[in-house]
Amino acid sequence: MIRRVVRQSKFRHVFGQAVKNDQCYDDIRVSRVTWDSAFCAVNPKFVAIIVEASGGGAFLVLPLLKTGRIDKAYPTVCGHTGPVLDIDWCPHNDHVIASGSEDCTVMVWQIPENGLTAPLSEPVVVLEGHSKRVGIVTWHPTARNVLLSAGCDNLIIIWNVGTGEALINLEDMHPDVIFSVCWSRNGSLICTACKDKKVRVVDPRKGKIIAEKDKAHEGARPMRAIFLADGNIFTTGFSRMSERQLALWNPKNMEDPISVHEMDTSNGVLLPFYDPDTNVVYLCGKGDSSIRYFEITDEAPYVHYLNTFSSKEPQRGMGYMPKRGLDVNKCEIARFYKLHERKCEPIIMTVPRKNEVKLEELLREVKSLRDLVTLQDRRIAKLEDQVAKVAI
Repeated sequence: MIRRVVRQSKFRHVFGQAVKNDQCYDDIRVSRVTWDSAFCAVNPKFVAIIVEASGGGAFLVLPLLKTGRIDKAYPTVCGHTGPVLDIDWCPHNDHVIASGSEDCTVMVWQIPENGLTAPLSEPVVVLEGHSKRVGIVTWHPTARNVLLSAGCDNLIIIWNVGTGEALINLEDMHPDVIFSVCWSRNGSLICTACKDKKVRVVDPRKGKIIAEKDKAHEGARPMRAIFLADGNIFTTGFSRMSERQLALWNPKNMEDPISVHEMDTSNGVLLPFYDPDTNVVYLCGKGDSSIRYFEITDEAPYVHYLNTFSSKEPQRGMGYMPKRGLDVNKCEIARFYKLHERKCEPIIMTVPRKNEVKLEELLREVKSLRDLVTLQDRRIAKLEDQVAKVAI
């Protein structure tokens, strides 16, 4: 038996590349609010970025093709009276976006066909029901007009956006601040990560917790939990020694994790972005300058490290393009929109075609052979010099 040193995977060669400067969005005053959300939401038509705003909260909505320097007077979505904490595009309509704010409201906005030409301060609907700031908004993946919001009042509300009414109130489930909420693939369940260090799986229709794990990560810093395509749960958090961790759980048996990995001692919260088609999870740490990616499989160790994309500048936030917005002809499998202090930089992840990988390996072999030949030539020249000296 030959032992494989590197696990075979078609995603082993995935590499990231930042676009050229003229394809970035420049001169944007990215929000300085100390809240652990992504601050950026993208779809195939627009990129939305939470920005600094005097006297309220605002976010920019730019058509994807509007790259380069963004004028300071460019119109914003500016109806909130407090800073905007989270934004999310509707998966069923590329012109509809929801926002949650410190002013305790959720607002839903209709963006014009070609983007904003004037400031937008009139939302389609205002959803009022939280008593404290709203830090999480996320649309239902399969049902139209269904939006979930979670606030610092430890309350989760599922709204019918069409009528502006609350469909479901999930109260008395979380005794502390909710760090993250994620729908399952078909939208029948949600999983939450809470400040009380518990990860919960909730059936919102029944209003019941169907699984929970205490101290999923023992550290006090924020956790994140997301559903994977097979129904398992992937979490990021911190160990008791403040090391960043990632873990994989089976909701049918949350006693022990399927897999746990220690990462590093950085204190930035790891934001997970998941691609159900490739089963690859990308981890973007707030304040990091890298994106790490892992493949989830059903063979040990279950979470396989693939690679890291590194750049010089730390990221303030990150947007993740849905699959339908990618250029598959260029072998693109993911695209991120990285927020710097003053700009937004797209990063493209591609898988080279098999023949490209083969070509790279052949070119490497050619180079090493050339290096060997050069070395031999130098040795021959040296020996000839010695022979010439002896002959004299």
